[in-house]
Amino acid sequence: MVVTKKNIVVLDYGSGNLRSAERALARAGAEVTVTPDFDAALECDGLVVPGVGAFEACMKGLKGVRGDQIIGRRLSGGRPVLGICVGMQILFGRGVEHGVETEGCGEWPGTVERLEAPVLPHMGWNTVKAPEGSVLFEGLDAATRFYFVHSYGVREWELRTGDGFAEPVVTWAEHGVPFVAAVENGPLMATQFHPEKSGDAGAALLRNWLGTL
Repeated sequence: MVVTKKNIVVLDYGSGNLRSAERALARAGAEVTVTPDFDAALECDGLVVPGVGAFEACMKGLKGVRGDQIIGRRLSGGRPVLGICVGMQILFGRGVEHGVETEGCGEWPGTVERLEAPVLPHMGWNTVKAPEGSVLFEGLDAATRFYFVHSYGVREWELRTGDGFAEPVVTWAEHGVPFVAAVENGPLMATQFHPEKSGDAGAALLRNWLGTL
């Protein structure tokens, strides 16, 4: 049987570890293109939205390539999107950095704010607390560590679903305070940590995501 590789686009909007994400996804078995192209990002099997730096700058870059529209249109059609680091943060309602409030994509309600911790940024390896039913963390035990680099995060999960809709699967981590480390919400998934920098654990997670496409 011939196995067709999934066509993945890493969205190039001027932010993120584009090449390391490209290499990690290719090692996980995907056919990967790094591009800002609207149509390619809309039509691929899976879209990866990376991000590093400030929330405001990432949103400006994202809107510059109509990435917010791409994400919205993909999700309205049930087409998978994976956000990474600030690429996860911008999926929320707003970000507050240095007193500046910036509107996010609004796919989830919530505020990205500064962590309260003795040392920032939170940089290095940390464990996460994935709930039962997680697809991203399937096959990974509780002692598995992932690589984080951030000073801001979502400290409160605000979305509650009902009326027959499935509750999103939310994974938490802690650095001074608890924060959202990953979310699985139908076609929209995201991680605060960098799977492309997380060695074998990150590779396993990316394979798990590719398996959902």
